[in-house]
Amino acid sequence: MGMCGTFNYDPKFHGATGDASSDIHEFSQRLASDGFAVNHARILLGYGLQTYDKAVQALQNWRHFQLNWALVDPKTRIKTGERFCVCTKEFLPWVLLPLEIIYVRDPKGVDLGPKLKHSFRFGSGTLHGHLLAGEERFSIEWDEENKVWYEILSFSKPSHILSFMSYPYVSFRQKQFAKQSMQAVLEHLSAQHPREM
Repeated sequence: MGMCGTFNYDPKFHGATGDASSDIHEFSQRLASDGFAVNHARILLGYGLQTYDKAVQALQNWRHFQLNWALVDPKTRIKTGERFCVCTKEFLPWVLLPLEIIYVRDPKGVDLGPKLKHSFRFGSGTLHGHLLAGEERFSIEWDEENKVWYEILSFSKPSHILSFMSYPYVSFRQKQFAKQSMQAVLEHLSAQHPREM
């Protein structure tokens, strides 16, 4: 990881997913002028504090990233500055994609406004050696209607000859990852406490 150096995308975008408003269309337009594509997905996980706490634990243990073709070491700490690799298997042997956690937001006791009771989120940015340039945020939100949501928001563009040549496929896989990640968290929570959801 030490050889990965710094982030491979413009510093003006560092932390952009953490500051993103709920208007995804406006966020997408702002980034499109710099060549980034935005990927966004959201799923209802259930209701109440117990679901929220279990969902946050799932993210902290990387349950959302334990797929048969894409995974992160579950011992990786969720803390600002932590570097890690996404291990992904496509047509080639396993590929390591380096990232660094840019921010962690766990605002307990902070006024989140009228729409949210609690929110946990963290974002990571791509480092040199990654096939893409950009950022991805994972968040769990408990809203004023007692609903608990899992959301993924990312922006990226190719940063390597392989990703330039196969970008439509890469975009497809990003969407597929979001869908499978959401299903993995949902299944994990169902196994934890099926009656409360």
